[in-house]
Amino acid sequence: MLLRIFIEPQQGASYDDQLAVAKKTEENGFDAFFRSDHYLVMGGGDGLPGPTDSWITLAGLARETSRIKLGTLVSSATFRNPGVLAISVAQVDQMSGGRAELGLGAGWYEREHQAYGLTFPDTKGRFDILTEQLELITGLWDTPLGKTYDFQGEHYQITDSPALPKPVQQPHPPIIVGGAGKKRTPALAARYAAEFNAGFRGVDETSTLFERVRAACTAVGRDPQTLALSTAHTVVVGKDDAQVKQRAEAIGRDVEDLKANAIAGTPAEVVERLGRFAAVGSDRQYVQIMDLQDLDHLDVIAAEVLPQVS
Repeated sequence: MLLRIFIEPQQGASYDDQLAVAKKTEENGFDAFFRSDHYLVMGGGDGLPGPTDSWITLAGLARETSRIKLGTLVSSATFRNPGVLAISVAQVDQMSGGRAELGLGAGWYEREHQAYGLTFPDTKGRFDILTEQLELITGLWDTPLGKTYDFQGEHYQITDSPALPKPVQQPHPPIIVGGAGKKRTPALAARYAAEFNAGFRGVDETSTLFERVRAACTAVGRDPQTLALSTAHTVVVGKDDAQVKQRAEAIGRDVEDLKANAIAGTPAEVVERLGRFAAVGSDRQYVQIMDLQDLDHLDVIAAEVLPQVS
């Protein structure tokens, strides 16, 4: 199982905070650094110094790291024009030497749309936008050099686009689709994604979601083995129970709640919990780190957990 560090900078993180975590991620041998794509703090707190744009941040990190994959879990289709997003991701892929990955979803947090003047359609409308964006973005990337691309959809129309720039990765940067939708989400993953993410769910529900997306692959004639499967959870690891409790309290969480609904405990407990998700098919885990000042936390995970699951 690959371990990927995942952060939520809208809760309060500067670019320098994120850079420190990304450098520690690379130093410690993790596979990737991913960040959420949100513009408003959730829950308590003031979110200071305020949100940072995910793709501007990842562009900076592309020049300050050399090995780790860089991506979003996930960008909201309601945030950006898909033609512009295709250019941004392709540029980050170039700037990183081919390390960008695009997680793209329908969006869900209405308050942040209201706070920054973004249109928030109903669920069907958001999924319609996501569907068109996935087709349009991949269409732009996959158009051969010297050719042009046209797209006529309900929400977007493109005429005679040179479909530039091209990303480094071919045929294009990996796309991640996730969620618990019963029909449209598995179908979109089967058609467009390199990876399906089951998100913050328990083992049984994760297994159900994985089976659903495998079935969707089979239905369109795709080998399910070509689709990577992943999970994401808040993770708290301590060398002993006292350190686990200390780290849980630092992020305002109860240890028992974390053990029941996320992944927490000593290294042995965490490895056992990760093994349950691996047993139902997860081959990569997004390790959500909430306290970005506690870089020693990444050291513990790298030393005590990573070698046992890699």
